[in-house]
Amino acid sequence: MKSKLSLKLQFANAGLVAALFVVSAAAAQTLPKEGSYDYTSCYSGVEHATIIFSKTFGANIREFTGTNRSNTPGGFLDMSSYRCVSLNANLDGKSSATTICELVDRDGDKIITRFVGDGTRSEATTPAGTGKYEGIVRTGTSVDIGQFPAIKSGTFQRCFRQTGTYKLK
Repeated sequence: MKSKLSLKLQFANAGLVAALFVVSAAAAQTLPKEGSYDYTSCYSGVEHATIIFSKTFGANIREFTGTNRSNTPGGFLDMSSYRCVSLNANLDGKSSATTICELVDRDGDKIITRFVGDGTRSEATTPAGTGKYEGIVRTGTSVDIGQFPAIKSGTFQRCFRQTGTYKLK
């Protein structure tokens, strides 16, 4: 025969298991099939090749990695990581950039995104994804919110605010 303490512990453990199940189910909520997004992307990286032709002409190739934090916790692409390669140019004082990024979320699902812009603002399109992102249609803008001081020569640190809409299959 079980003691009262043993029964209390069993009920307490059952309650803990039930609470963990509810928290786990809430954390595993599915992403809405379509909506808007608003998140902050911060990254750091290195320049691999640089051409300095003059003060108003030049180019560089950059590689960087970063993380995303949704401005609404649990939102689209919250707590995801990415890596990118970009080609940046300064032609007659006008900057431009083309960047391709591969992103992975906590479930291991991925998207690939292309950013085209002037260095402070880019247009983003996502042509492909895997897992829950297969068939994704995403468009938006990426606006520079500031470059941080370089901690080491040849490196850079920066953040962008990403906003737009997405639609899943």
